[in-house]
Amino acid sequence: MPRVSEDHRAARRSQILDGARKCFAEYGYEGATVRRLEDATGLSRGAIFHHFRDKEALFLALAEDDAQRMADTAAEQGLVQVMRDVLTHPERFDWLATRLEITRRLRTDADFRRRWAERSGELSAATGERLRRQKEAGRLRDDVTGEVLQDYLELVLDGLITRVAGGHDAGNLARVLDLVEESVRKHD
Repeated sequence: MPRVSEDHRAARRSQILDGARKCFAEYGYEGATVRRLEDATGLSRGAIFHHFRDKEALFLALAEDDAQRMADTAAEQGLVQVMRDVLTHPERFDWLATRLEITRRLRTDADFRRRWAERSGELSAATGERLRRQKEAGRLRDDVTGEVLQDYLELVLDGLITRVAGGHDAGNLARVLDLVEESVRKHD
């Protein structure tokens, strides 16, 4: 039996993730049936689930990939830049339309909540570290703790995701993010 190269495996995994991202965006978590995942990826269920144990593992892999990308941006440019990216490149984040379903499962499924926390913690860690560095450099307001600033920014991110995922007009949101960014800065 011929061996499959690592490059081929990585390309197949990427193909599955790209198709699954579109499928989850269009149908939500529950509506992304195996049949729809097959159609979206152009692959059989055997090929899909050779790479991912089940639909939840596939969904969590998407979350992990997106969380890593957002964590990298947050570490270098801050969480507000992540939010700006959500606005300017919605095609990279369209699967976030399933956020309400994620929230429901976080409330009702302890195992899912544990696995989600394992994968989504990188963004919080990167944000916290970035805020710590910015605070030490004297760029952030000093009348509130870094933890409060982080909670504030994460709350804004959650609201932005809900707004964008709900199909609301994003016309003013860039200016809202300017206001958010200004609100955490130290003023002389």
